[in-house]
Amino acid sequence: MIKLNVKNETSRLREVILGTAISNGPTPTIEQAYDPKSLEHIKAGTYPVEEDMVKEMEAVAHVFDKYDVKVYRPEIIQDCNQIFSRDIGFVIDDIFIKANILPDREEELDAIQYVIDQMNPEKVLRPPEDVHIEGGDVLVWNDHIFIGTYREPDYANYIVARTNLEGVEYITKQFPHKTVKSFNLRKSQVNPKDNALHLDCCFQPIGTNKAILHKEGFLQEDEYEWLLNFFGKENCFIISKDEMYNMNSNVFSISESVIISEQNFTRLNTWLREQGFTVEEVPYAEIAKQEGLLRCSTLPLVRD
Repeated sequence: MIKLNVKNETSRLREVILGTAISNGPTPTIEQAYDPKSLEHIKAGTYPVEEDMVKEMEAVAHVFDKYDVKVYRPEIIQDCNQIFSRDIGFVIDDIFIKANILPDREEELDAIQYVIDQMNPEKVLRPPEDVHIEGGDVLVWNDHIFIGTYREPDYANYIVARTNLEGVEYITKQFPHKTVKSFNLRKSQVNPKDNALHLDCCFQPIGTNKAILHKEGFLQEDEYEWLLNFFGKENCFIISKDEMYNMNSNVFSISESVIISEQNFTRLNTWLREQGFTVEEVPYAEIAKQEGLLRCSTLPLVRD
């Protein structure tokens, strides 16, 4: 039995689901692109190939092994992109919530059913159909739950809008003892530098009191300012549009002092080390072409 426990983003990791790039399928067509960054690479002929992405994910698995983290991988579905395990579910405290994802990704959930079967069934929730929510939009921070959403009236027109207001309300109802704070994110189907696909594309807490933030990812400046004040300006690393595009905020914490980061994030990794973090650098630039990075491809189940 897996004893689920995730109280925040940075406590010592013990068990995690890491996605897989094996049998990733052919390069999608332009019509099949879910996000503007994938679209850009499909058009340019630079969309990542399976062999490179498998290598990148193995580098992460190797880091988990080094820190004695128990790793589950999805069962392989032929020709299916199963890299981004964070999209399909997430844990808050001791509850596993199955995400209502884009309908044609439902089989990705089936591929981790063997892991879900090891959980207390009373602790596994599936929101009603009208509740849209993905794990990349949900950041657990002790007494707070931060949720990315899109509140504008044209929500239905955006395939890149993944969490609706019903999603925010659902989590608020399920966790009445926590403070749920939602953030209206900037969305673009065509320009990846103007698209915060999920909240973790423009914000992530690290350590015990620090955060990585991208101002333009937020539609409302006061919500960005709220986060800046919550963590304190001196504790925040502000990333540029290009750094957001390269997914600098989408690193992943193994503990309050150890962070897995992409090897090309020179400015960020230098700052992290100056702050006293151990930075485990991995190559992940190919996976980044799909508008997702380290946090997107990991689903923590047990932290201390």
